[in-house]
Amino acid sequence: MNQFGKVLILIGFLLMVAGVIFYFWNPKLHWLGNLPGDIRINKPHFKLYFPLTTLLLLSILISIIINILKRFF
Repeated sequence: MNQFGKVLILIGFLLMVAGVIFYFWNPKLHWLGNLPGDIRINKPHFKLYFPLTTLLLLSILISIIINILKRFF
């Protein structure tokens, strides 16, 4: 149970850091969500936005961070 608490604290800390980054650096991150490969379909009475490239980029970045953390802990 002790490990579960540590994991929850780590996840909370990482979410807080991500929130601070997005709050203060929002003007510099305008490209996030507007990458080539992000799917946008705009029709009358229908809008679809699927950030495929952005999700892939974030997934790779999170995987790298998790692998680095696993090696140190």
